[in-house]
Amino acid sequence: MLTETLKSLFNRDLNKLKAEIESYQDESQIWAIDKNISNSAGNLCLHLIGNINTYIGTELGKTGYVRNRPLEFSLKDVPRSEIINKIDETILVVNNTLDSLTEADLKAIYPQIVFEKEMTTEFFLVHLSTHLAYHLGQINYHRRLI
Repeated sequence: MLTETLKSLFNRDLNKLKAEIESYQDESQIWAIDKNISNSAGNLCLHLIGNINTYIGTELGKTGYVRNRPLEFSLKDVPRSEIINKIDETILVVNNTLDSLTEADLKAIYPQIVFEKEMTTEFFLVHLSTHLAYHLGQINYHRRLI
């Protein structure tokens, strides 16, 4: 079933996200920006955590997570250990939620309009996986550039 594939991809990429954040030699560099780089790795990481916990956790897993999207981009200097803990918690949310979904759940219309039109839950979950991979690549590039 698609959920096993998605679990594998989310786990791979969220663990890679942890590895990227842990690989910054100087923790302050996680929050570095440049005139041509408007989002730090830390803010992109917080954005991914908020995004996944909202669209998978709250909407599908009924976790009660409440997102504050502006803070994902305005918070600074969150300790690396706190970010890592949030990623670990997000992995649990993803696994628990995906384990609970049935084939019928995947084929159903996602409970929220996100892109101004209806889409199936399976389509949106694939989108969320590619969104994670996209920002993971940005974070990897940021780390090597800084």
